[in-house]
Amino acid sequence: MPVARLDTRALISVSGPDCRSFLHNLLTQDVTTLADGEVRYGALLGPQGRLLFDLFLFGRAEAVLIDCAEIQRDDLIRRLRLYRLRLAVQIETDPRPVLAAWGDARPEWPSDPRLPGLGRRSPGPAEADAGPEAWRAHGLAHGVPDTEDFTVDSDYPIDCDLDLLNGIDFQKGCFIGQEVTSRMKRRGRIKSRLVPIRFDGTPPAMGTEILNGDLRAGEVRGGLDGVAMAMLRLDRLAGDLTAAGRPVRVDLPDWLVLTA
Repeated sequence: MPVARLDTRALISVSGPDCRSFLHNLLTQDVTTLADGEVRYGALLGPQGRLLFDLFLFGRAEAVLIDCAEIQRDDLIRRLRLYRLRLAVQIETDPRPVLAAWGDARPEWPSDPRLPGLGRRSPGPAEADAGPEAWRAHGLAHGVPDTEDFTVDSDYPIDCDLDLLNGIDFQKGCFIGQEVTSRMKRRGRIKSRLVPIRFDGTPPAMGTEILNGDLRAGEVRGGLDGVAMAMLRLDRLAGDLTAAGRPVRVDLPDWLVLTA
């Protein structure tokens, strides 16, 4: 089975005596207990609880490696340095690639923390025989969204399924945007979620409106031929859905438990 080099991802090294407590106080994920060799999924939110960066955290003995979208790496570094203040923390780029494997490939790598069926993930170097497109198709086959499906500083992490994909530790205490995130989860007032949709042919353009009859149900996000992610209202999933006049249908995976 393939090993994919994810050229759409990039690494940041966060090191120094205060690196774990620094990240722990910012991110949705527990960083203080992150073991050497372990990987966890999390996010950095804005003060109003909206999603800014989703990311993976690789534990190292004296550092934490952050795996983020390549196009967001410079912005994430700037924001982390803004929060650093006088803490003993070094924040630098790491030139190694990010790789993902599934099936029987690379069983020694740590498991993708979002979903067991996704496979494994690791910083490079390693031989790769596939690219990010193959990994994207694998993720969509499991109904799992990726960074390209999120609208930065607009979506909430729960709308983007991070609570169902082990991206939010609700027991860890404070993080930026915690109050809004915890309130949404506690009250169960989740109106929309990212869900996979199926259709014939190429995906509708990102942002294409999805209608349930004459009512707006949501919009298309990223996708490939035959499958895409869509941000849809939970009270309008049933019925005849169309995008740009084409029929689409919701295809919920078992892990995606909806609360209307």
